[in-house]
Amino acid sequence: MNDTAVRVEHVTKSFRVYSERNQSLKGAVLSGGRSKYEDFLALDDVSLEIPKGTTFGLLGHNGSGKSTLLKTIARILAPDKGRITVDGRLAAMLEVGSGFHPNLTGRENVYLNGAILGMSKREIDSKFDSIVDFSGVERFIDQPVKNYSSGMYVRLGFAVSIHVEPEILLVDEVLAVGDMQFQEKCLDKFAELKDSGRTVIVVSHGLEQMRHFCDHAAWLRNGRLIDVGSAIEIVDAYANAEHSVRRVESGGVRFGSGEAVVTKIEWLVDGVDTRTSRTGDAVTIRVHYRAESEIERPTFGVSLDTRDGVFVWGHHSLDAGYVVESIRKGEGSIDVSIPSLPVRPNSFDVSASIQDATASHVYDALQKAIRVDVLPGSPFESGGLTTFGSTFTGITPARPLIEISTSTD
Repeated sequence: MNDTAVRVEHVTKSFRVYSERNQSLKGAVLSGGRSKYEDFLALDDVSLEIPKGTTFGLLGHNGSGKSTLLKTIARILAPDKGRITVDGRLAAMLEVGSGFHPNLTGRENVYLNGAILGMSKREIDSKFDSIVDFSGVERFIDQPVKNYSSGMYVRLGFAVSIHVEPEILLVDEVLAVGDMQFQEKCLDKFAELKDSGRTVIVVSHGLEQMRHFCDHAAWLRNGRLIDVGSAIEIVDAYANAEHSVRRVESGGVRFGSGEAVVTKIEWLVDGVDTRTSRTGDAVTIRVHYRAESEIERPTFGVSLDTRDGVFVWGHHSLDAGYVVESIRKGEGSIDVSIPSLPVRPNSFDVSASIQDATASHVYDALQKAIRVDVLPGSPFESGGLTTFGSTFTGITPARPLIEISTSTD
């Protein structure tokens, strides 16, 4: 398959949805043994390829076929038509902790679940301490998991699954498990897997998370593949089409559930809102918002794209470790400080968002609200999008060439 980790070819999958099911022998006799059902087409002639070593997102509303496609790739479900070819060892995190036995201890379940996921006892032995440390349940590892909280249960299941270290990892909404600290661990682990050349295929409703985390994405609607391509382009197209995107008179477009909205974005240099700055300037991005009700632990984010649509930079308060305990009903603002603007001359679109505590639900995303022109400044470097503050030092003087005579005289 060369550079393709997963190839999906014309896959179709349907399920029976029963409107009436016989619950007794008498009912079966009276109905002639026939139950009433309709066929639901979960996947309809879907074809796509997932490159090796990439993070690939599956987008779509509930019922669009995302999880069904993930389960067919994992071979939990067999397609009615078409075929799926997988190149590499595969592990799926679809229902975290589903292999746990409630009466066994956490320690025993690590070995049980690890074996179910394909690890040998020697492999589990070598990874056991790392699994327990990652899960954060050290104090309770020898207690029956039936006494665990739901969060502890999920964290331990996730920790086992993530340590399988497959060549291809399938993840269904697991980015939404646990608290913020645990989610950061998960994202760091995904980045580690990606850096080591593993392929990650993920389903999530967190659009901003998918936009920044994934390389490529596919958009499904009612079981059909609508589009596939770069994650930024697919997420933006999906958001525009599926999330009631509204154009803003002052510039940009917005989408989200609306409990809080971004009302204005300022690009401040020396305290002045401007649309022109220079490389190396100290910049403050001020995001103004209005909340319709009190919101606990919101996540604020900002990002820059070139006018050609290249994603340059993004940062949100979840990754920054800046916890806003709550915002009250009313208006306010939050500042993002950039000590020295590290981009070369170009035009950049600025976006901002407000999400929930896990960055999986968007209250509001105001995209490409303002455009800023960056002019030459300091440091001045020769090409590309960013500046590194690089210098040239330590040249070694050239040694004179020694001519070697080949004359036979």
